[in-house]
Parts: sequence; C-alpha cells; structure tokens
Amino acid sequence: MNPHLDRLKPYPFERLNVLLDGLTPNPSQQPVALSLGEPKHDAPHFVVTALTAEDTIRHGLATYPPTRGSDNLRSAISLWINRRYGMELDPAAEVLPVSGTREALFSFGQAILSDKPGATVLMPNPFYQIYEGAALLRGATPYYVPATGLPDFDALPASIWPNVELVYLCSPGNPSGQVVPEQTLAALIRKAREFDFVIASDECYSEIYRDEDDPPVGLLEAAANADLGHRNCVVFNSLSKRSNVPGLRSGFVAGDPDIIARYYDYRTYHGCAMSAHVAAASELAWSDEAHVVANRALYRAKFDAVFPVLAYALDVAMPPAAFYLWPKTPVDDETFTAALYRHQNITVVPGSYLGRTHNGVNPGKGRVRIALVAPLADCLAAAERLADFVKTHDFG
Repeated sequence: MNPHLDRLKPYPFERLNVLLDGLTPNPSQQPVALSLGEPKHDAPHFVVTALTAEDTIRHGLATYPPTRGSDNLRSAISLWINRRYGMELDPAAEVLPVSGTREALFSFGQAILSDKPGATVLMPNPFYQIYEGAALLRGATPYYVPATGLPDFDALPASIWPNVELVYLCSPGNPSGQVVPEQTLAALIRKAREFDFVIASDECYSEIYRDEDDPPVGLLEAAANADLGHRNCVVFNSLSKRSNVPGLRSGFVAGDPDIIARYYDYRTYHGCAMSAHVAAASELAWSDEAHVVANRALYRAKFDAVFPVLAYALDVAMPPAAFYLWPKTPVDDETFTAALYRHQNITVVPGSYLGRTHNGVNPGKGRVRIALVAPLADCLAAAERLADFVKTHDFG
C-alpha cells in the first residue's frame, strides 16, 4: 500500500458523521442540511434535454472519449473565458476539459509535484481538503497559509519560498467567500516567476457573487492586466456551481501551455476523459449566461433574507461571493454543531474540521460553515430557528 495513505486525515464530513452519530435530533423540527456545498437549484432545462437526446447518448456511449476533449467544447470554454475575463486562450493548447475540478485539482498535484525531499505545497487554511490530500499522497509537505478570510502570503517566512513547488489558491474562497484582490494575485505571480512554482487557482465559485457589476477577478485576468503573461499560472473551473450540475462532473483546466501539455501527458494515463454526451451538454452550458444570471439572483435573494436574521444572533460578515456564511460561534464549534443538530435538526460544518492547527492555531476553530444551498424558504426557516437557538440556549 502507498505509505502516504497513513498521512491522510479523516474527511470533514466523515468527522461530522462521527460527531453526530448517536445524537437524536428534535423530531418536531424539519431537518435542514446546511453542511454540504451541493447546489440544489434546478439544472438548466437545455442541459437536461441534451443529456436525454437519444442520438447524443448513443454516440457518447459508443465511443472512447478523447483525453483532450472535443474541439467544440474547448472552443466553447475558450469563448467563455474571453467573455468573462476579456482575454484569449488557444483552445488547442491552453484549455483542457476535466471530469470536475475535484478530480483535476487532485490529479494536477500528482502530475506537477517533483517528489523531491522538502517539496512544499502552499494552501489556504481553512481549505478544500483535496489540496492537502494531493500534496500528502505525492510525498510533499503542506504549508498552511492563515486564511480566516484572505490568505496572508506576506506572513510567510522567507525560508519557505525556495522549496515551494505548487500553490493552491481558492478565490472566491471556501469557506469565507472572500475574493483575493488583483494586486495580491499579481504579487503572487511575480513570486512564482522568482521561485519557479506553479499557481493552481481554484475558481469554481467565480460565478456566484453579489454585485452583478463587479464579478470576482481571476488569476489569468490579473496576470493579463499586469502584463505578466500567464506562465506558471493555471486555473480550474466547473459547471457544478455555475450551472447547478454537480453530478455532470464537468470542468476545465486552463493556462500556461507548457504546463497544460505536461498535464495532458499525465492524463493520457490517468484515464479520466469526459464522455462525448457530457461534453455536448457542457458545451451548451458554457455557451449560455442567462441561466447563470438567474442562478446568482436566487443566491442573492437567500443572502438578503438570511443574513439579517443570523446577524441578529451571531458575529457574521456578508461575503462578496460563493454561497457560504462563516460565522463565529458562542462556544467551540463542535459543541455548537452538535447542540444545533440535537435541538434544531440543522446540520452545519465545524470550522475546525476545514482547517489545520498550524503554529498552535486552527483558524477555523470557533466558526461554522453554513451553505445556503437549500431552497429560500428552508434557508430562512433554518436561519430563524438558528438565531432563536443562539439567543435562548444555555451553552454553559
């Protein structure tokens, strides 16, 4: 067995199951899951129609999918990047469809990291656990960058940078919803050139944001605006959140053509190519913005309804993007999560499960992540119950 498997930590939702196991939730309260960041809005009708077209399905099932993906899909992704970020990428050399960003973020680490002693991977803390798993299973050393809100790269000791091979970035962030500023991205790109590491920017929440006139900046966009080019830069994005199709397992990797070429070599062996019928539906989804605008409006309505209710009882900030709230808790986050489940039948994720203790501090401790993915009425009802619970429950 791979000895690095012993370095893996239990996944947050496995830990949550253990925490709640044996607890009996209040049967008089309707269960509401605000834990898993799984979109619950309806998938676009045209995507469903495409996936049920008999000719498309027959073609997809009868052919081995190409590792590089279809020409049409790569072109659709490239055109979307141009519309969204105002920059042009070569669909043949700088875009690669993948079976969801979870798969790609993990396998990218396996392809990029050198296996040299001391190889270091930077990641925000708290973080999406796939970043850590990718580093650990490649024998690399994770280094956790404090990020209760934004990752603070300036706080890193100078001795770290020479060993850095890969930086995982998440903007808009999970769990904070914060957007890394353009000047921070540009500074990190300059650092990547100086020390020759790769930036892998997870941008899967890029299309869930509050201000319709102020979309979050992307890594490639920041590189172009600073006239830096996109060497050392790779971005990951997905249809899961943008188009409410997490089960489609469809995303892309784009950026530095030299890195994309080597990652393509890896993927020819990795064997995770996108089926032709999934590619056909994905092409339609990347080509349409109307359903994305409507999706943002649904999340905006939930935040507008829920935030004032929770802010009455908890210390919580309104995030500019993503679909999470990241409030502080009146007691430790595990105790709060268990009590909330038992008394109100509401599940959230303890913030400490999403972070790691580094230099004696777990920046997720004393917070919970609330995913506003349920229907508006359910989110509002849960927020009202949660606020009342905080105000009336004796945590002593």
